[in-house]
Amino acid sequence: MLLLVDAGNTRIKWALIETAAPQADALGNWTASGAVGRAEAGQLADAWRGLKISRALLSNVAGPAMRNDLEQVLLRAGSDPGPVSIEWFKSVPALAGVRNGYRAPGQLGCDRFAAAIGAHALVPGQPLIVATCGTATTVDAVTADGIFLGGMILPGLGLMAASLADNTAQLPQVAQKVEAAAAFADNTGDAIVSGCIAAQAGAIERAVATFARRYGTVQCIISGGAAMMVAPHLSIPCKQVDNLVLIGLQTVAMKQNTSC
Repeated sequence: MLLLVDAGNTRIKWALIETAAPQADALGNWTASGAVGRAEAGQLADAWRGLKISRALLSNVAGPAMRNDLEQVLLRAGSDPGPVSIEWFKSVPALAGVRNGYRAPGQLGCDRFAAAIGAHALVPGQPLIVATCGTATTVDAVTADGIFLGGMILPGLGLMAASLADNTAQLPQVAQKVEAAAAFADNTGDAIVSGCIAAQAGAIERAVATFARRYGTVQCIISGGAAMMVAPHLSIPCKQVDNLVLIGLQTVAMKQNTSC
Protein backbone atom coordinates (compact mmCIF):
# COMPACT_ATOMS: atom_id res chain seq x y z
CA MET A 1 0.00 0.00 0.00
CA LEU A 2 1.13 3.55 -0.75
CA LEU A 3 0.37 6.24 1.84
CA LEU A 4 0.10 9.88 0.74
CA VAL A 5 0.36 12.60 3.40
CA ASP A 6 -0.26 16.34 3.21
CA ALA A 7 0.98 17.89 6.47
CA GLY A 8 -0.14 21.51 6.52
CA ASN A 9 -0.06 24.23 9.13
CA THR A 10 -3.52 23.36 10.46
CA ARG A 11 -4.36 19.80 9.43
CA ILE A 12 -2.70 16.58 8.36
CA LYS A 13 -4.56 14.89 5.52
CA TRP A 14 -3.79 11.42 4.25
CA ALA A 15 -4.90 8.91 1.65
CA LEU A 16 -4.10 5.28 0.94
CA ILE A 17 -4.01 3.74 -2.51
CA GLU A 18 -3.64 0.13 -3.58
CA THR A 19 -1.15 0.83 -6.32
CA ALA A 20 0.57 3.67 -8.11
CA ALA A 21 -0.25 2.15 -11.48
CA PRO A 22 -1.58 4.74 -13.96
CA GLN A 23 -5.32 4.67 -14.55
CA ALA A 24 -7.44 7.33 -16.24
CA ASP A 25 -9.88 7.54 -13.32
CA ALA A 26 -7.42 6.91 -10.49
CA LEU A 27 -6.76 10.48 -9.36
CA GLY A 28 -8.54 11.27 -6.12
CA ASN A 29 -9.83 7.74 -5.64
CA TRP A 30 -8.54 6.37 -2.34
CA THR A 31 -8.75 3.00 -0.61
CA ALA A 32 -8.91 4.91 2.69
CA SER A 33 -8.41 8.52 3.77
CA GLY A 34 -8.65 10.81 6.77
CA ALA A 35 -7.51 13.98 8.47
CA VAL A 36 -6.50 15.12 11.95
CA GLY A 37 -5.55 18.44 13.47
CA ARG A 38 -1.86 19.25 13.63
CA ALA A 39 -1.76 18.64 17.39
CA GLU A 40 -3.30 15.17 16.96
CA ALA A 41 -0.52 13.72 14.78
CA GLY A 42 0.07 10.94 17.30
CA GLN A 43 -3.40 9.55 16.63
CA LEU A 44 -2.34 8.57 13.14
CA ALA A 45 -0.38 5.58 14.40
CA ASP A 46 -3.63 3.86 15.35
CA ALA A 47 -5.31 4.90 12.08
CA TRP A 48 -2.46 3.54 9.97
CA ARG A 49 -1.60 0.40 11.96
CA GLY A 50 -2.62 -2.75 10.11
CA LEU A 51 -3.01 -1.06 6.72
CA LYS A 52 0.07 -2.86 5.34
CA ILE A 53 1.74 0.37 4.26
CA SER A 54 4.96 -0.35 2.38
CA ARG A 55 5.74 3.17 1.17
CA ALA A 56 4.85 6.73 2.17
CA LEU A 57 5.14 9.90 0.11
CA LEU A 58 4.77 12.98 2.29
CA SER A 59 4.47 16.74 1.75
CA ASN A 60 5.27 18.72 4.90
CA VAL A 61 5.13 22.50 5.32
CA ALA A 62 4.66 22.37 9.10
CA GLY A 63 8.35 22.32 10.01
CA PRO A 64 11.02 19.93 11.34
CA ALA A 65 9.08 18.96 14.47
CA MET A 66 6.18 17.72 12.36
CA ARG A 67 8.56 15.79 10.14
CA ASN A 68 10.01 14.05 13.19
CA ASP A 69 6.53 13.33 14.59
CA LEU A 70 5.40 11.75 11.32
CA GLU A 71 8.54 9.65 11.05
CA GLN A 72 7.91 8.31 14.56
CA VAL A 73 4.26 7.60 13.73
CA LEU A 74 5.24 5.70 10.60
CA LEU A 75 7.82 3.76 12.57
CA ARG A 76 5.09 2.60 14.96
CA ALA A 77 2.61 1.91 12.15
CA GLY A 78 5.00 -0.04 9.93
CA SER A 79 5.36 -3.37 11.72
CA ASP A 80 3.27 -5.22 9.11
CA PRO A 81 4.57 -6.18 6.55
CA GLY A 82 7.78 -4.37 7.54
CA PRO A 83 9.37 -0.91 7.85
CA VAL A 84 7.76 1.82 5.78
CA SER A 85 9.88 3.33 3.02
CA ILE A 86 9.57 7.10 3.57
CA GLU A 87 10.01 9.70 0.82
CA TRP A 88 9.71 13.43 1.55
CA PHE A 89 8.29 15.32 -1.40
CA LYS A 90 10.15 18.50 -2.31
CA SER A 91 10.10 21.13 -5.01
CA VAL A 92 12.51 20.47 -7.87
CA PRO A 93 13.05 22.09 -11.30
CA ALA A 94 10.71 19.66 -13.11
CA LEU A 95 8.51 16.75 -12.12
CA ALA A 96 5.42 14.87 -13.31
CA GLY A 97 4.78 17.13 -16.29
CA VAL A 98 5.27 20.45 -14.47
CA ARG A 99 8.31 22.72 -14.82
CA ASN A 100 9.04 24.87 -11.81
CA GLY A 101 9.54 28.49 -12.87
CA TYR A 102 10.53 29.77 -9.43
CA ARG A 103 13.80 31.74 -9.47
CA ALA A 104 15.15 29.24 -6.92
CA PRO A 105 13.00 26.13 -7.53
CA GLY A 106 13.74 24.59 -4.15
CA GLN A 107 12.26 27.60 -2.36
CA LEU A 108 8.77 26.97 -3.72
CA GLY A 109 6.58 25.48 -1.01
CA CYS A 110 6.28 21.76 -1.66
CA ASP A 111 2.51 21.93 -1.12
CA ARG A 112 2.17 24.56 -3.85
CA PHE A 113 4.27 22.47 -6.23
CA ALA A 114 2.21 19.36 -5.48
CA ALA A 115 -1.05 21.29 -5.96
CA ALA A 116 0.18 22.58 -9.33
CA ILE A 117 1.07 19.05 -10.39
CA GLY A 118 -2.33 17.79 -9.29
CA ALA A 119 -4.22 20.56 -11.07
CA HIS A 120 -2.25 20.10 -14.29
CA ALA A 121 -2.92 16.34 -14.19
CA LEU A 122 -6.65 16.87 -13.66
CA VAL A 123 -6.97 19.57 -16.34
CA PRO A 124 -4.16 19.00 -18.86
CA GLY A 125 -3.59 21.29 -21.78
CA GLN A 126 -5.24 24.37 -20.24
CA PRO A 127 -3.80 27.47 -18.57
CA LEU A 128 -4.68 27.31 -14.88
CA ILE A 129 -4.99 29.53 -11.86
CA VAL A 130 -4.64 27.27 -8.82
CA ALA A 131 -6.01 28.81 -5.61
CA THR A 132 -5.49 27.00 -2.32
CA CYS A 133 -7.40 28.52 0.59
CA GLY A 134 -5.92 27.28 3.85
CA THR A 135 -4.06 28.88 6.73
CA ALA A 136 -2.52 30.97 3.97
CA THR A 137 -4.12 31.50 0.58
CA THR A 138 -1.91 30.87 -2.43
CA VAL A 139 -2.86 31.79 -5.98
CA ASP A 140 -0.57 30.31 -8.63
CA ALA A 141 -0.38 30.29 -12.43
CA VAL A 142 0.37 27.23 -14.55
CA THR A 143 0.55 27.37 -18.34
CA ALA A 144 -1.17 24.87 -20.62
CA ASP A 145 2.12 23.07 -21.22
CA GLY A 146 2.83 22.77 -17.51
CA ILE A 147 5.10 25.68 -16.64
CA PHE A 148 4.59 26.91 -13.08
CA LEU A 149 5.09 30.65 -13.53
CA GLY A 150 4.73 31.74 -9.90
CA GLY A 151 2.00 33.26 -7.82
CA MET A 152 0.95 35.18 -4.76
CA ILE A 153 0.59 34.43 -1.07
CA LEU A 154 -1.80 36.22 1.28
CA PRO A 155 -3.22 35.48 4.73
CA GLY A 156 -5.93 32.85 4.70
CA LEU A 157 -9.54 33.68 5.50
CA GLY A 158 -9.36 32.81 9.20
CA LEU A 159 -5.93 34.37 9.66
CA MET A 160 -7.04 37.57 7.94
CA ALA A 161 -10.12 37.87 10.16
CA ALA A 162 -8.10 37.12 13.31
CA SER A 163 -5.45 39.67 12.43
CA LEU A 164 -8.03 42.39 11.90
CA ALA A 165 -9.76 41.62 15.19
CA ASP A 166 -6.52 41.30 17.17
CA ASN A 167 -5.03 44.55 15.95
CA THR A 168 -8.03 46.85 15.82
CA ALA A 169 -9.67 48.24 18.95
CA GLN A 170 -13.25 47.26 19.74
CA LEU A 171 -13.63 44.78 16.88
CA PRO A 172 -14.89 41.30 17.79
CA GLN A 173 -12.87 38.10 17.44
CA VAL A 174 -14.53 36.20 14.60
CA ALA A 175 -11.78 33.92 13.29
CA GLN A 176 -13.26 30.83 14.96
CA LYS A 177 -16.68 31.31 13.36
CA VAL A 178 -15.91 32.54 9.87
CA GLU A 179 -18.95 31.96 7.69
CA ALA A 180 -20.18 33.45 4.45
CA ALA A 181 -21.86 36.79 5.05
CA ALA A 182 -23.79 39.34 3.00
CA ALA A 183 -21.68 41.69 0.89
CA PHE A 184 -22.87 44.68 2.94
CA ALA A 185 -23.24 43.39 6.48
CA ASP A 186 -25.40 45.02 9.15
CA ASN A 187 -23.15 44.06 12.10
CA THR A 188 -19.43 44.33 12.78
CA GLY A 189 -18.64 40.61 12.97
CA ASP A 190 -20.24 39.89 9.61
CA ALA A 191 -18.66 43.03 8.14
CA ILE A 192 -15.21 41.66 9.00
CA VAL A 193 -16.05 38.33 7.39
CA SER A 194 -17.51 40.02 4.32
CA GLY A 195 -14.40 42.13 3.86
CA CYS A 196 -12.06 39.17 4.25
CA ILE A 197 -14.01 37.04 1.79
CA ALA A 198 -14.04 39.93 -0.69
CA ALA A 199 -10.25 40.22 -0.36
CA GLN A 200 -9.79 36.48 -0.98
CA ALA A 201 -12.16 36.42 -3.95
CA GLY A 202 -10.69 39.62 -5.36
CA ALA A 203 -7.15 38.23 -5.34
CA ILE A 204 -8.27 35.10 -7.20
CA GLU A 205 -10.35 37.05 -9.73
CA ARG A 206 -7.50 39.49 -10.37
CA ALA A 207 -5.09 36.60 -10.98
CA VAL A 208 -7.49 34.99 -13.46
CA ALA A 209 -8.07 38.29 -15.29
CA THR A 210 -4.34 39.05 -15.50
CA PHE A 211 -3.48 35.55 -16.71
CA ALA A 212 -6.34 35.54 -19.23
CA ARG A 213 -5.06 38.71 -20.93
CA ARG A 214 -1.99 36.75 -21.99
CA TYR A 215 -3.26 33.18 -22.32
CA GLY A 216 -6.93 33.51 -23.24
CA THR A 217 -9.48 31.31 -21.49
CA VAL A 218 -8.18 30.28 -18.07
CA GLN A 219 -9.49 27.49 -15.86
CA CYS A 220 -9.62 28.35 -12.15
CA ILE A 221 -9.10 25.50 -9.66
CA ILE A 222 -9.83 26.16 -5.99
CA SER A 223 -8.98 23.90 -3.06
CA GLY A 224 -8.29 24.02 0.66
CA GLY A 225 -10.30 24.13 3.86
CA ALA A 226 -11.79 27.57 3.21
CA ALA A 227 -12.55 26.94 -0.48
CA MET A 228 -16.20 26.19 0.22
CA MET A 229 -16.59 29.64 1.83
CA VAL A 230 -14.71 31.57 -0.85
CA ALA A 231 -15.91 29.78 -4.01
CA PRO A 232 -19.58 30.91 -3.84
CA HIS A 233 -18.44 34.54 -3.83
CA LEU A 234 -16.34 34.32 -6.99
CA SER A 235 -17.75 36.06 -10.05
CA ILE A 236 -15.83 33.72 -12.37
CA PRO A 237 -16.29 29.99 -13.14
CA CYS A 238 -14.18 27.93 -10.77
CA LYS A 239 -13.79 24.20 -10.22
CA GLN A 240 -13.57 23.14 -6.58
CA VAL A 241 -11.27 20.16 -5.95
CA ASP A 242 -10.71 18.56 -2.56
CA ASN A 243 -7.28 17.27 -1.51
CA LEU A 244 -5.38 18.78 -4.43
CA VAL A 245 -1.99 18.27 -2.76
CA LEU A 246 -2.74 14.57 -2.27
CA ILE A 247 -3.78 14.34 -5.91
CA GLY A 248 -0.45 15.89 -6.87
CA LEU A 249 1.41 13.36 -4.75
CA GLN A 250 -0.59 10.56 -6.35
CA THR A 251 0.32 11.90 -9.80
CA VAL A 252 4.01 11.88 -8.86
CA ALA A 253 3.76 8.33 -7.58
CA MET A 254 2.04 7.19 -10.77
CA LYS A 255 4.74 8.80 -12.91
CA GLN A 256 7.48 7.18 -10.81
CA ASN A 257 5.80 3.81 -11.23
CA THR A 258 5.67 4.06 -15.03
CA SER A 259 9.34 5.05 -15.23
CA CYS A 260 10.51 1.99 -13.27
